[in-house]
Amino acid sequence: MSIPLDVLTYGEAMALFVADETGPLETVGHFTKRIAGADLNVAIGLARLGFGVGYVSRVGADSFGRYVVDTLAREGIDASHVSVDPRYPTGFQMKGKQTDGRDPAIEYFRKGSAASHLSLDDFDAEYVAAARHLHLTGVAPAISATSRELAFRLAESMRAAGKTISFDPNLRPTLWPSRETMAATLNALAALSDWVLPGLDEGIALTGYDTPEDVARFYLDHGARGVIVKLGAQGAYFRTADSAGYVAAQPVAEVVDTVGAGDGFAVGVVSALLEGRDLPTAVARGNRIGALAIQVIGDSEGLPTRTELDRLESSAALI
Repeated sequence: MSIPLDVLTYGEAMALFVADETGPLETVGHFTKRIAGADLNVAIGLARLGFGVGYVSRVGADSFGRYVVDTLAREGIDASHVSVDPRYPTGFQMKGKQTDGRDPAIEYFRKGSAASHLSLDDFDAEYVAAARHLHLTGVAPAISATSRELAFRLAESMRAAGKTISFDPNLRPTLWPSRETMAATLNALAALSDWVLPGLDEGIALTGYDTPEDVARFYLDHGARGVIVKLGAQGAYFRTADSAGYVAAQPVAEVVDTVGAGDGFAVGVVSALLEGRDLPTAVARGNRIGALAIQVIGDSEGLPTRTELDRLESSAALI
């Protein structure tokens, strides 16, 4: 381990090809290569804010895998537990371009990828114990049964050590054998977590409740310390055992690319909570960084550095 670890996360990092022109993917002739992965986006965002971040994954012995490892190094993320698996390829995805604020078309090429073979063999107790916080998403547990086992081992280990855990469901229904399995598994992970960050639609799908208040109450009753329900343009709702409320969204003049908004929100919330900020302040930062993420093309390109965030927060305090 080359850097002190504040945050540990794990999952699948993929090459991402973003269309340079609008239209169906089959008609697009030119793409720009970038990087993708919900957990990786959060790792990048937290590293840019000065946190020591470790990432656990597998990549193939191919150009995409080398691209992932090079990106981690460039972003200052510890990749000592990203292994190269020569048996399987690195996954990739293709994303369309939208100019009207709608979600872009995305096609995944990840079946049988190196990361889908993540397992308990990738669990290093000493490495995990060095971190003070674990961030999980619902994507990595969905890619295989063995990766799912790793998610629970990581969460149970951190919880037993008295460390904190954040969890963003980040639903990928097509990766699960059934919606019932998805809900049962992700709710069990949420029950091991301190801070749960579902979108409202995700909360409805996982809990059966249809209001932010009831979704939050569900997770508090199952063991979470705090729940923040993302409401898109309406901001977010937060709830703990002692407090609850709404925090308004950050106004955005033009939505360029909606992918990565939830990951940016997680970066804001988790970073603020790790700094000891109160929950309303953390949610406001989540809204702010989520708003930045949707104003640029790419999943992580809009995530700010510490200097940029400090300037934004200083300006907001003067209003």
